Amino acid sequence: MDHHYTFQHELTKLNKKILMLSSMVEERVRKAAQVIESKDQVIIQSLIVSDYEVDDMEVEIEEDCLKILALHQPVASDLRFLIAVIKINNEMERIADYAVNIAKRVDNISKFKHQAAVSYDFSTMSDKVVSMLKNSIDALINKDSKLAKSIFLDDDVVDMCRTRCYEDIKERIINDPEHPGYHINTYLLARHLERIADRAVNIAEEVVYLVEGTITRFN
Repeated sequence: MDHHYTFQHELTKLNKKILMLSSMVEERVRKAAQVIESKDQVIIQSLIVSDYEVDDMEVEIEEDCLKILALHQPVASDLRFLIAVIKINNEMERIADYAVNIAKRVDNISKFKHQAAVSYDFSTMSDKVVSMLKNSIDALINKDSKLAKSIFLDDDVVDMCRTRCYEDIKERIINDPEHPGYHINTYLLARHLERIADRAVNIAEEVVYLVEGTITRFN
């Protein structure tokens, strides 16, 4: 079989796999954002027990990348693609871990039964995080560096939401010192959401590198 054909065929399969992984991770993040509000135990448990699926695919994609690098020694845009996939693959796996962490955190929060357990509104923050991840995946699919760069500014909104949550939780702990665990777990939801947003930014940076060949570090 023609060597070039085999190489391009493997790149095409790899592209499909990373997009499939991205879709799986996006769905998990959407569910994680949903359970913050709903506390749905069925969804919480489904997120926790299905974590291995993302882990398995992440390993498979990494092995495919290393195999292609070893057998075909790609250069130029093909090499950039492989480097981007390796990095994005890792980011996706970590994002899925944060989705699981959110599910576990919500599970813990739902067990607290006291009058001070007033829920915190994460809707603005979670909507923005889900949007950032979706846009980073769309940028990857469409090789759209302009869309990727727009995600950098969205990160500021998420950071501000996390800061507001931190200040609010400090006040809640002062007013309700008997239940610090509940309030700390609530703040950690904001921290997990912020980390997903940070990872979405990292993916956007890799899309810019893939399309333009320039290394971008958002500051």
